[in-house]
Amino acid sequence: MSESVARAIGIDPGTVSFDVCGRDGERLFLDRTFSTSQVGAEPEKLVELLRSAGPVDIIVGPSGYGLPWVGIEDLSPREIDLLLLGDAQDGPRGTIVEGMRGILLALKGSGLPLCFAPGVIHLPTVPDHRKVNRIDMGTADKLCATALGVWDQSRRFGSAYDEASFVYLEMGGAFTAVTAVEGGKIVDGSGGTSGAMGYRAHGAMDGELAYLLRSFPKDDLATGGMAWVAGTPDRSPEELVLSVPTDYRAAVAWEAFLEDVVKRVAAEMTVLAAPREILLSGRLSRVPRIVQEVTRRLIPFAPVRRVEGYAPVSKEAAQGAALIGQGLVGGPLEGLVETMGLRGAHGSVLDHIYVGEAAELVRRYAAAEVQPAPFWERS
Repeated sequence: MSESVARAIGIDPGTVSFDVCGRDGERLFLDRTFSTSQVGAEPEKLVELLRSAGPVDIIVGPSGYGLPWVGIEDLSPREIDLLLLGDAQDGPRGTIVEGMRGILLALKGSGLPLCFAPGVIHLPTVPDHRKVNRIDMGTADKLCATALGVWDQSRRFGSAYDEASFVYLEMGGAFTAVTAVEGGKIVDGSGGTSGAMGYRAHGAMDGELAYLLRSFPKDDLATGGMAWVAGTPDRSPEELVLSVPTDYRAAVAWEAFLEDVVKRVAAEMTVLAAPREILLSGRLSRVPRIVQEVTRRLIPFAPVRRVEGYAPVSKEAAQGAALIGQGLVGGPLEGLVETMGLRGAHGSVLDHIYVGEAAELVRRYAAAEVQPAPFWERS
């Protein structure tokens, strides 16, 4: 298939914003952003937007923790549970989860050619020993953002996809994630709930704190980050950074965030031979003071720069999802998908859990059931 007819849309369901990016060959035909709460409240408007964009070959949809290329027609309650890993009794964050559930159901009834991307833990390029007792090694949107990084570095250096090597630091409006790429493949990652502190989210949790919280709601995963440490969870990143010189709590929050990010990036450097760059993306990468200080602290490890995408509005994950969609249906970008080993994604996010309650988790989410074949294997 020629790239001119590889018409794809990528969707990034962020905690703060919901972005949609459409690409026809090298032409951008859709580039929109909405508040996530708005889309959750009126999911039919997202369906209308997708339909109004005209016929497309594929839509890489809002995939949460990821599914290994399940088509929308196979989206059952089991698949939705595995995508969201949450329920309606989860406080404000639970409201977001339920909003996503409504969005997924609206998309299922739309008849659109939509599929769901895997998360980092589904990839065969990540060795199994790095997956032990892990779930969030990077959600599907983080995988898509990293794909944009592979594409971007290849263009920048004029090199093949399989020469891409970098650490990808995604600093979003709530969560921070880090992935490691070697030979154009994701080989490791730490997601927003298991790695570095985020702007709103605490990142990895101390096990004793988790014990003390007992059955804590999913909402708590999006608390404890830089804004919460500063005591102003609703303050914008720009405002918080300006207050650091005169506000002690803001200064503590600032240092905690920066040091944690550097530690996580440094940890991923240990699994790479010689990364060419550290790539920055996400909401916080648009705040000059944050970029300046993060760059200063990371430059001893490797050159640091922001990812250069191709769309002025939609976030990196939506752009990467559109690229992946084009590659899945053929054309020049098929090489990106093949190099990253994305077609080989398989399994469940619960396949590598070995704690005492692992069997109960599997039963709860029915993760051991046979998963549908990838959409491209259908007749």
